[in-house]
Amino acid sequence: MAWFVNALLIAAVAALAIVRQFRAGRVDTDGRWWVLPGILAFVALREPDLLGGDRHTASAAVLAADLLMGLALGAGWAWTTRIWVETDGTVWSKSTKASVVVWTAGVGLRAGLFACAAMAGVHQGSSALILALAATLLVRSGVLAWRVQSLHRTPTTASALTYGDGVLRSPWKEPV
Repeated sequence: MAWFVNALLIAAVAALAIVRQFRAGRVDTDGRWWVLPGILAFVALREPDLLGGDRHTASAAVLAADLLMGLALGAGWAWTTRIWVETDGTVWSKSTKASVVVWTAGVGLRAGLFACAAMAGVHQGSSALILALAATLLVRSGVLAWRVQSLHRTPTTASALTYGDGVLRSPWKEPV
């Protein structure tokens, strides 16, 4: 029954993260960006099936590969997210079409990894997927928080600054 609860947790967190990121939303810079990934990591590390079966070395290798993919996916997702400063000084973000490509590639690579592991007889429990999801969200949130802090806001350009280009733009949000 624990696998069912874990599957629901994975689906709910992934759906929530994806839906929230593909809508424009205000970026909170209050320092709590690590809480959800921390909770997910805690839940995953509590499970006894993190290194499943009797092939612990192979299972650890698959878990390490999945975590590396999760880190790359999180970084790619964060770097393909558009951030901008509104006229009132609030920072907003929205994932782009490139983020869809990153997510699709990440899901495909993970599915391929789990298929190869299953063909090799290596069992990966749902806790490994939860831990990789936590790594993805942690890196995505951390890189996005770093990008937000690196915005150079001055009183004359705060309403026009879009990350990375330094070109003055209209205070109205551009279509993505």
